[in-house]
Amino acid sequence: QVQVAESGGGLVQPGGSLTLSCAPSANIFSIGLWAWYRQAPGKQRELVAEVTLGGGRNYADSVKGRFTISRDNSNGMVYLQMNNLKPEDTAVYYCKIQNRLADYWGRGTQVTVSS
Repeated sequence: QVQVAESGGGLVQPGGSLTLSCAPSANIFSIGLWAWYRQAPGKQRELVAEVTLGGGRNYADSVKGRFTISRDNSNGMVYLQMNNLKPEDTAVYYCKIQNRLADYWGRGTQVTVSS
């Protein structure tokens, strides 16, 4: 069973930056989509950013211009560069890697933006 693990979360001050990483435990064949979601306390999980195999990217309006998603086709990893972080970005961030057969989710990494 392939597992996906996020890393890079933590506590940061408003205006700061973090980079999240997501790595599969084994090769996932024919990946078509990499994505980051987040879930704040008391709220539903929401899409933050996604990137397709072809390079098409989609961002939530709330993070456009501040977050950048990138992926490495050679090892299946995906990254989320987060700049100018705001308190409302505080959430557990989840990675999803998708191929034709399944969605592979990580367990999440906590990001807290606070002074």
